[in-house]
Amino acid sequence: MAEIRAPLAHSRPALIATSGTAAAGSWRPTVRVGAPAVGGLSLPAAHPTAAHLYAPRGVWFDDDVLVVADSGNHRILIWHGLPSSDEAEADVILCQPAPTAEGPAAGGRGPSKGVHLPTGVLVHDGALFVADAWHHRILVWSTLPTAHDAPPDGVIGQTDLQSVQPNRGEDSCGPDSMYWPYGLGLVGGVFWVADTGNRRVLGWSGGPPEPGSTRGPDILLGQAAWTARDENRGGDPTADSFRWPHDIAGTDHLLLVADAGNHRVLGWAPVPDGDGPADLVLGQDAMTTATEWPYGPQRAIGHRFPYAISVDGDRLVVADTANNRLLVWDSVPRHTQQAPDHVLAQPDFAANGENRWDQVRDDTLCWPYGVHLRGDRLAVADSGNNRVMVWESLP
Repeated sequence: MAEIRAPLAHSRPALIATSGTAAAGSWRPTVRVGAPAVGGLSLPAAHPTAAHLYAPRGVWFDDDVLVVADSGNHRILIWHGLPSSDEAEADVILCQPAPTAEGPAAGGRGPSKGVHLPTGVLVHDGALFVADAWHHRILVWSTLPTAHDAPPDGVIGQTDLQSVQPNRGEDSCGPDSMYWPYGLGLVGGVFWVADTGNRRVLGWSGGPPEPGSTRGPDILLGQAAWTARDENRGGDPTADSFRWPHDIAGTDHLLLVADAGNHRVLGWAPVPDGDGPADLVLGQDAMTTATEWPYGPQRAIGHRFPYAISVDGDRLVVADTANNRLLVWDSVPRHTQQAPDHVLAQPDFAANGENRWDQVRDDTLCWPYGVHLRGDRLAVADSGNNRVMVWESLP
């Protein structure tokens, strides 16, 4: 299916607020994958189908494919191109034996063909990578599957496809083990994994290892040693610590990590080749603060559990998850106090209500957990509304 380049649903409203002076352009939702309810409560289907989602947490797309981590149904869905209409059925379903099947480890078939709460998804050089978070591993398909229930070709973080213990069953972590890996990224020629439960980020220089390879990571961020896993290195937040690193994005010259548990995004420029302090923090006033303001009004430069980030060209999007909004910078920030240019899904930067404390609409959000930006399109895993919404930037 060819990529849809024209607006898809002209009756859908745009919702955009700008900070400071008005910024050119606007965003609006164009197509929906998942829950059909608009104007009411978006509940998951009683039984899975090829069209509906349950608490999706990861999304990735390009001109040829849309990939969604249907986390609550413990499966991966693939569409050949962006759907041209709402509630389109997926073309390929992975990690379950049938479109109506659900449950961890493929409903009991076992972990070799099943997942347990998949989150981050990434396609690179034709290969599919899936963060199988509660199996503490990354699954790899050498080529993007075109058939239902195609088994993975390899695994990162475990010795084999049957093993699923956190940190390979050891009391401490090491360079070849993981604990709740949630996010994936390819930045600066490095394959990055947010090893969330170990409060660190792992990097493979030169890209991801091939299936069957024993090549481990050579870059460690957030901890002083491969065996360390304390939150914030056992103390208060610093420029080189994490609480819950959850997603990774950036450019050839900048690495960004969504440190959700500290309510911030950290940035390194240039892309680091080893442990060291970040150069940039977003969402906090300083590198040493982790303030959450759970009430209102909110601020443009404050975050609450930012679980996902995405960069394309000069544009940055942060899923400010607990504030039920997306923050958009038209140019990647260079300093802490640089406010976003747009807020999506809320009427202004002060508001933060789930679905704006109103009915579910195409331009509202409830706990957005995943986001992927490509050109003038933005896909959002709107987890609390059991759907993925594709937004479009219009000139």
